[in-house]
Amino acid sequence: MGIDNKICTITPGIFDAEREDSSDSYRSDEPETLSVDDVLETIGFGKFQWKLSFLTGLAWTGESMEIMILSILGPQLHCEWRLSSFQVAFITSVVFLGMASSSPVWGNMSDKYGRKICLIVSICWSVFYGLLSAFAPAYGWLLVLRGLVGVGVGGGPQTVTLYSEFLPMKMRGISIMMMSVFWSVGAVFEVLLALWIMPTLGWRWLLIFSITPFTIFICFCFWLPDSPRFDLLTGNTEKAMATLQRVARENGKTMPEGKVIAHKQKDRGQIKDLLSSQYWRTTLLLCFIWFANVFSYIGIIMLTSTLLQSGGSCGANQGTKPQPCCNLECNYLTSDDYKDLLWTTLAEFPGVLFITLIIDRIGRKKSMATCFFMLSLFILPLYACIGRVSATVVIFIARAFICGGFQVVFVYTPEVYPTENRALAMGTCSAVSKFGSLIAPFVSEVLLRKSMYLTLSIYCGCSLLAGIMCLILPMETSGKSLQESTFNKEAGADDHSNESVKNTTFSQD
Repeated sequence: MGIDNKICTITPGIFDAEREDSSDSYRSDEPETLSVDDVLETIGFGKFQWKLSFLTGLAWTGESMEIMILSILGPQLHCEWRLSSFQVAFITSVVFLGMASSSPVWGNMSDKYGRKICLIVSICWSVFYGLLSAFAPAYGWLLVLRGLVGVGVGGGPQTVTLYSEFLPMKMRGISIMMMSVFWSVGAVFEVLLALWIMPTLGWRWLLIFSITPFTIFICFCFWLPDSPRFDLLTGNTEKAMATLQRVARENGKTMPEGKVIAHKQKDRGQIKDLLSSQYWRTTLLLCFIWFANVFSYIGIIMLTSTLLQSGGSCGANQGTKPQPCCNLECNYLTSDDYKDLLWTTLAEFPGVLFITLIIDRIGRKKSMATCFFMLSLFILPLYACIGRVSATVVIFIARAFICGGFQVVFVYTPEVYPTENRALAMGTCSAVSKFGSLIAPFVSEVLLRKSMYLTLSIYCGCSLLAGIMCLILPMETSGKSLQESTFNKEAGADDHSNESVKNTTFSQD
């Protein structure tokens, strides 16, 4: 596998060396062997992670706004450009097509060249084409430009990859869930922008203002370090140790004394590793779970706009009866529609709060399964003929659960794969999930007009199946350290056939 094993000795100025060990083989003059997780646990969660949370959170907010804008842009262009339902649905699908095609590429590049550079490039790409799409003169141009925006947004999951690799083990679950608040803030902010901008300035200005979080990220990205786990894996030990010392310094902590062993991995970011005997079952199950999460999440968002326009599930049911109607018949979203959309979007906050309270208590697998099962349960009332208020309440609760479950999968995936292909795994799962995004608009906007019961049955059945798959995942990652390399599991302690051991001493300033 082309692995070089390097031992980096950390010698801080202050270290409490008093330890109790009853073993006769213990030697006090030999430094303790440490992993990156051990170093991060000692440094703890502090000022550095708070800054990192805010900066990566801006990227997460921007991606959320680009997703949320799709449910607002569709009804507007349906009326303004006299588009058919299929044309409106394709505006949404083309964005996710771009994300699906680019996510594995961004993941592969992140495993080969670093998380930081790929994240910055993907966000710059999104800003550039997001700005251009605001000046699209016709439907064809808008499709191309929004598709290219999707290519850039496809690098979004690498935000979580980078963030998770700086977190202490005990804080990883709750920290990633905390960052998911930025996703909810982005969704709410997008609706508030639409409520303010759409009646006066129109959708073009909404597209321009929607890239604001990405623009702020670019302005401050110079502060962002690359992952020390990635640097150790690529043999850049000096940079990795300098990053860890920077984290300790900003947190007001001292580095622990000991030897950090790094496994230099030359073959990184290969898709075959995700389908190896160790990971193939996890990969296939996770791909469907990601698909179901995105399919349900986007579906609920799109369903909200459609049901609100029809006045509730009762109106949607009546709309499915055969009657002469124009294919171009449209209704603009009103202020009341935006307010109801805002209320259902606010459901993401209690969803995140709920999952934050249970994720470390019952584990990642059961948390995801719980959200899927509860989503299915709260879809059932929509089968009845309920009014606008009741439909809003039901969608509010359903969206809370799917949002919570969506965030858990971002916690679980980077925990279950090693550093050498963690970014590729995130990108691949994200790419598969985008097929759910491609299908969801046609189900929520086109199929719903034909049969509401069939539409709801598809979402309900998909959620139930995904919940079962969550429970049969091979590994529960709660309370476990991040894997640095498959070498950790595949190689024995006495096997040094592919290793060259080097000792490098790093001193803390």
